[in-house]
Amino acid sequence: MKNIYLHYVFILVPITVLLLLNAMDLISSTLFLAFLLFYALVYRTYIDGKRLADKHLIDKKDIWKMVFPSNYMRFFRELYLEK
Repeated sequence: MKNIYLHYVFILVPITVLLLLNAMDLISSTLFLAFLLFYALVYRTYIDGKRLADKHLIDKKDIWKMVFPSNYMRFFRELYLEK
């Protein structure tokens, strides 16, 4: 996923839907918390790791390492600012 706009869509749409479902009381607080943890730990790790792997900055086998906050800081510019 080299397109930065598509990357932002993949980041923002799921969390927006989750927050809207919670605001309209369509999901329980337990389910909201479970989805939020899944989003933060699994989904975002994969999406951000996939972007870095597609840009050849990390190997595909190292996508799981994006779960550590230090990697987000190390690749911040490549993830969120550069096309």
